[in-house]
Amino acid sequence: MRVVLALTAVLMLAGAIPAAAAPAPALDTLCKVTDKRVNELSGLVSDGEHWYAINDGGTKVQVFVMDRKCQVQKVLTDPTDPYDVEDLARGRDGTLWLSDTGDNRAKRETVALLELKPSGGPVAVHRLTYPDGPRDTEALILDQSGTPFLVTKDLLGTSKVYKPSAPLAAPGPTKLEQVGTLRVHSTDTPGGPVGSFGSALITGGATSADGKVIALRTYTDAYLYAVPDGDVAAALQREPVRIPLPNEKQGEAIAFEPDGTLLSASEGVGEPVRAIKNATALVTPQAPAPKPGGAATPQPAAEDADGFPVVPTVGIAAAVVLAAWFLLSRKRRRA
Repeated sequence: MRVVLALTAVLMLAGAIPAAAAPAPALDTLCKVTDKRVNELSGLVSDGEHWYAINDGGTKVQVFVMDRKCQVQKVLTDPTDPYDVEDLARGRDGTLWLSDTGDNRAKRETVALLELKPSGGPVAVHRLTYPDGPRDTEALILDQSGTPFLVTKDLLGTSKVYKPSAPLAAPGPTKLEQVGTLRVHSTDTPGGPVGSFGSALITGGATSADGKVIALRTYTDAYLYAVPDGDVAAALQREPVRIPLPNEKQGEAIAFEPDGTLLSASEGVGEPVRAIKNATALVTPQAPAPKPGGAATPQPAAEDADGFPVVPTVGIAAAVVLAAWFLLSRKRRRA
């Protein structure tokens, strides 16, 4: 609590707290996750019948298969010991991809994607290396061809976007290449563990069933991008549609249902899975052309006029506080 108050003070002194919250669209609570095994829900996908969920971190591969009442029906397991699983994606063939890419202390020489085939068998480990040093990443998205894209969680508000520079090897490593940057602006949507600053941190990603809409989320908001031609890097240069996801304790999970409904969930036992119906219909296929310069820089939607850019002076001060919070409070991380 002291850290949150200190961070809020930093932002207030800098004049960075937005004046008013943007109105949220209809959010339907579908159920609450009461199973204590799913206490750190960080990644979520749907096949239209079941939800597949992962916890943050872990010492073995575990994918919880849940019904639409948030009840765990079975658990897909593998003895592979990941470092810090953060997100989950599902390929068109049903393959589950676990993003073992968390790195709060920025010390990992490699990260990994863990491939769990629907037909069973052992998990395949695909190790990856960044071209510019360790990164903390919590968002994984797949394009229409199944190519994975990683979007970093950057303490200063400017995330980087990477994809493999060659077909994935097992175990690899395969080199990643940077294909863009993404600057998220803070909003006044309430929620998250670190106040307003958390609204600028990317915590999860998802791809619609047809691959034509992708979503990235922060602790408090979702951003939807049109991908009419399958080019994810170009899509992230367009203006997104912002959907506030207020009052989530620690929102990290986001997913699309096959019918275009957007699902959102938070870490914590008893937290709800919420839905925004027909969310993909909010994104027009005729999205604005990419901005010059090749950098994906989403701006707030019209109702975000009171939002603010994360300026370097604020970002640096806030990053110090936030980094301390991560290192001291997230005890599940390995030393």
